[in-house]
Amino acid sequence: MQLPSLFPALGLAVLLGLAPSWTLAGDGHDHGEAPAAAGGPALPRFAATSDLFELVGVLDGQKLALYLDHAGDNSPVKEVQLELDIGGTPVPVTRVADGEFQAALAAPLAEGVSPVTATVVAGADTDLLAGEIDVHAAAHAHAEPTGGRDELVAGAVAAVLAALALVWGLRRGRAARAQRLGGAA
Repeated sequence: MQLPSLFPALGLAVLLGLAPSWTLAGDGHDHGEAPAAAGGPALPRFAATSDLFELVGVLDGQKLALYLDHAGDNSPVKEVQLELDIGGTPVPVTRVADGEFQAALAAPLAEGVSPVTATVVAGADTDLLAGEIDVHAAAHAHAEPTGGRDELVAGAVAAVLAALALVWGLRRGRAARAQRLGGAA
């Protein structure tokens, strides 16, 4: 019995058998815990900036969360008056904390792009910020995930190749053994 001729085929089979795990790892993949995926589409938001201030708004239905920071150091703006206008309609704003505000829209925003302007008065600094908020229906909220299919196909092909290599190696080993034994199997 000559086992060394079987070792290259077994080595190839093992190598190809491990290939599916290689195909599942992407660039920078560290096999750590995967981050939680977002459950749905991102909420509409806008950003309006100037040399002095940065305003970010996040729309959730008819509720609007607003965050106002100093542009230079990203610290929340204290002691400030904020006036907001969306699509030509004034929106009343309520202060929640330093640099944090909330607003309730009287009606849902129309689908599409709406202009946003904010007037900021903080001490001696006064500024007008402008931006746009883009509201679209969640048309792709239930889109089928596309990642993973290519990796699964590559893994299946590698498994089939590994099985074929194993069968080939076993047959080759049997043929060599039969030759050594004088043709009797």
